[in-house]
Amino acid sequence: MNATTPILDIANLSKRFGGVTAVSNVDISVQQGQIASLIGPNGAGKTTLFNCVTGLEPPTDGSVKFQDQNIVGLRPDQIAETGMARTFQNIRLFSQLTVLDNIKIGMHCRSKSRLWNSISRNQKQRQEESHITSYAFQQLSFVGLEGVRDQLAGNLSYGDQRRVEIARALAMGPTLLLLDEPAAGMNPQETQRLIELIHAIRERGITILLIEHDMKMVMQISDWVTVIAQGEKISAGEPEAVQNDDRVIKAYLGESYDAQA
Repeated sequence: MNATTPILDIANLSKRFGGVTAVSNVDISVQQGQIASLIGPNGAGKTTLFNCVTGLEPPTDGSVKFQDQNIVGLRPDQIAETGMARTFQNIRLFSQLTVLDNIKIGMHCRSKSRLWNSISRNQKQRQEESHITSYAFQQLSFVGLEGVRDQLAGNLSYGDQRRVEIARALAMGPTLLLLDEPAAGMNPQETQRLIELIHAIRERGITILLIEHDMKMVMQISDWVTVIAQGEKISAGEPEAVQNDDRVIKAYLGESYDAQA
């Protein structure tokens, strides 16, 4: 992949459920190293698009290229192995497992041990397990939650559970991280810490595409913003241009939106 090739190139993507079109001919290109945002009203098709990109839903039409490889038709685990990870709009942690164990689960696609090694608990398996534990703890420290490693994930605050989910995604070793409404349910202080975390993730060389409704956050962190409404792309560009686009104001932001707020 050369410097001008997008790390993620979505072309003419459509998804229909029976007679309902959730996503219609959407094009999105994400350049390596960007923080890109996908915004739009509730029901616009944003999460459906994420599901098509990550293999949870097969697109009806169109193509998805990741690192110049067509990934349409691959299973979610196969797509994860190519270097893409995601979080979900609704938190999907194992609430009765410890925080550290939740993050270790995120490393399953990087595990090299075979069934016999796991059963016999031989030296190779023990060494890998030690590496997994150490690496998972590094991700936990990175998101600022090393002090809760042994707590049950379900006992954490909503904001901290979001950070655990991000740490689990990072444990997969991605080059592209998809975040589905990461600031949902967070208070302003938690949102600010999330912004700082997203910048730190980018500094690791990881490209980020996020769905978000917090427009102040979107405009603060994004290099590029794509807007969809009723399943169709209506605008794309740098944040300032998008927030002043009449189509975006009418379909999503509302006439009372203050770009300077």
